[in-house]
Amino acid sequence: MSGKILQFMKQHLIIMTLCLGLTSTLLAQEKNAGEAQYFPMPATGSTQLPYSEAVKLDDTLYVSGQVGNLPGTLALVPGGIEPEARRALENIKAILERHGSSLEHVVKCTVFLADIKEWPAFNAVYREVFTTNLPARSALAASGLALGARVEVECIAFVPPAK
Repeated sequence: MSGKILQFMKQHLIIMTLCLGLTSTLLAQEKNAGEAQYFPMPATGSTQLPYSEAVKLDDTLYVSGQVGNLPGTLALVPGGIEPEARRALENIKAILERHGSSLEHVVKCTVFLADIKEWPAFNAVYREVFTTNLPARSALAASGLALGARVEVECIAFVPPAK
């Protein structure tokens, strides 16, 4: 074989080897895509609640419903709908930040109210937290919420790539 043919074959072999390495890397990354990560609820006092505070799938974080309980306890903040709503949203903010997201990346909220008549009061607090890029949202009244809460909020958020 001529020198030019051997040089051509070596170059193509190098290119094929690089492509195979890149393909292997991409396949390894893709293999982990689609695997859910479960983040258990932290123990509250002596209680371990039987659900995850959040589940991450690819770049999406699903946050379980949060009521207005003080962190680390099952005690609701006193004062009714407005303090409970504020605390529930603060609890969501803390969960989002623990798992690489933020309130700015929330794309959907579902709000459960013990009394639909408290919807305007909830909205007043909600508008303090979400001022721009308002998430899609549903709100409904329920016949009862955990711990006797006035409000429960769950959300879905985008997790941006780590910098």
